[in-house]
Amino acid sequence: MSSNFEFVNPELFWILLLFPLLLFWFFWKKNQQTAVLKISSLKGFYTSKNWLAKLRPILFVIRLCVLALIITAMARPRTVDESTRIKTTKGIDIVIAIDVSASMLARDLKPNRLEALKKVASRFIQARPNDRLGLVEYAGESYTKTPLTSDKNIVLSSLKSIKYNTTITGGTAIGMGLATSVNRLKESRAKGKVIILLTDGVNNSGFIDPKIASELAIEFGIKVYTIGLGSNGMALSPIGILPDGSFQYGNIQVEIDEELLKQIAETTGGKYFRATSNTKLEEIYAEINKLEKTEIEETKYKSYNELFRPLILAAFGLLLFELLLRYTVYKSFI
Repeated sequence: MSSNFEFVNPELFWILLLFPLLLFWFFWKKNQQTAVLKISSLKGFYTSKNWLAKLRPILFVIRLCVLALIITAMARPRTVDESTRIKTTKGIDIVIAIDVSASMLARDLKPNRLEALKKVASRFIQARPNDRLGLVEYAGESYTKTPLTSDKNIVLSSLKSIKYNTTITGGTAIGMGLATSVNRLKESRAKGKVIILLTDGVNNSGFIDPKIASELAIEFGIKVYTIGLGSNGMALSPIGILPDGSFQYGNIQVEIDEELLKQIAETTGGKYFRATSNTKLEEIYAEINKLEKTEIEETKYKSYNELFRPLILAAFGLLLFELLLRYTVYKSFI
């Protein structure tokens, strides 16, 4: 809930611009409002300082204050308490399938393909507060890293922990990764079901044909966005393991089965993207985020608290005080 202060009729404050004219008129007429007696000398009169006479202009000041309070009250000051209730009317379930083969450590993206992907995917997940998301890892085989959940902290934590390891068989089983993702979504009742499948290689492992996995996605109404990750030409990639366990790097040709990825995307109603740099990868996820919109129903409730009443009461009180002074203390000066 948020609270704001506003004036319903702020244009009435333009009337306050007349105040300088009223002040000019008052001082111009001041001498005409007091009787003047001209005599040759005041020596025969006992004189004393009359401070009441000097304070007489306070009556005019009080009148101006009364007018200012009335104008402010007419402008209708009020506070607005606003509360919003958000209801997701058409949610989307999204599974992100990530290739974690050794080639994802190639350094054509900074610091490498896998870390660049994790950084961009993290922002994508944070930008989908009303959807359920899940993660699938695949290399030579695949498994579910995180099932569909609306808890973004769990998904982000799982994404952060993804790294290359030797637990999964080496290779790139695109069909396996896609099939596992379909399996995560097949029983979903969401209005939209989406898979974002990313790879930097060709399908060279696994026992499920990518085309068969695509047909499964079509059967369950799942849209697949495919991303080919890697620069054009040569890329500094792992080519071996040194005695200390670290990778030995060398330039190797980037090979991505773009025809397969395009076919998967087109047959399922998705779209194929090629990410050749960190910037391009960010642009791709931003575009997918725009393409897959979740419809949100937002209901706003407003409560108004009118504040003009205290101003009217203050103006009435000041006017009574001014009249009291005018017809008692200052009666002899009028």
